[in-house]
Amino acid sequence: MPNILVKIPKGSFPPEHRTALVRRLNDAAASSEQIPDEPKKRFMCWIIIDEVEPGSWTCGALDMTEQIIPCIAMIYLPAGVLDDAARALYVARVHEAFKQSLPTSEQRQLATSVVLHDVTDGTWGGNGIIWRLPEFAQAAGFMHLQALIN
Repeated sequence: MPNILVKIPKGSFPPEHRTALVRRLNDAAASSEQIPDEPKKRFMCWIIIDEVEPGSWTCGALDMTEQIIPCIAMIYLPAGVLDDAARALYVARVHEAFKQSLPTSEQRQLATSVVLHDVTDGTWGGNGIIWRLPEFAQAAGFMHLQALIN
């Protein structure tokens, strides 16, 4: 049940490739967090893509976007959903989602940064109330956390 905030260089993923990227990021989240393949459960995965203007993305104070495609994914999820193995798999799947969604004609090297933010239990609010891990487990259907549901 993540919130995934993505930053990509403007124009690097044309509309059909952005659509594929969103689908693949959703699939990466669902498989890593053990969310069932049900529309109501998948609805809990929010993805926002922000395109960064040319010249506004620097690496070492240089605009490197002519040579590389830097992509950032900041993923916020409830603490306790991922163990170390799932965390490593999640990062690999997100990188692969970016890689597979690029146009085949793209010659620049892909450079991804994926940051997993565990939101401390009792500090995530939604619709005016605080959600805790059992509520998330029920709403998102985390298969490995169903024992938390009363």
